[in-house]
Amino acid sequence: MKKALSYLQKIQIAVGGIFLCIFLGIVVIQMACRYVGIAAIWTEDVSMYAFIWAAFMGAAAMVYEKQHFAFTSVSDKLTNEKLKKILGIVIALIMLAVSILMFYYGFRVTIQFWNYRWVSIPDFKRGPTWLCIPVCGATSALYLIGQIVEDVKALLNKQGGK
Repeated sequence: MKKALSYLQKIQIAVGGIFLCIFLGIVVIQMACRYVGIAAIWTEDVSMYAFIWAAFMGAAAMVYEKQHFAFTSVSDKLTNEKLKKILGIVIALIMLAVSILMFYYGFRVTIQFWNYRWVSIPDFKRGPTWLCIPVCGATSALYLIGQIVEDVKALLNKQGGK
């Protein structure tokens, strides 16, 4: 399972990196167009949606690495490794609940807005733009389930070894 999750995370980082490159490229095009006085209204939407995809893919990938935003003031003060592990599991369970909600409501939003059209590029639908939310929620949930399983196994092994 860990190998599959690691592979999924690498794909997610690659997708996020591609969208970040698209974002940066479009920003350069936007600046060049403004400099020469050409109106390229499509660049605002494309850069914004590329950035959103990059951010959501990066956020989920960091959940795998346990590098997500966290308050560590309580866990830093704990000296007992077992308590740290238990606290980590509790935090992962809370994050799992949020990830599941993100998947569920992100999926509903994606369906709701699937046929809406971009203002600047009417041939493009907005649905794929919103798809990053349920993808982030689903992959974050998978990563968290993997972490919880590993942490529970580690706790059980420590208890069984004593």
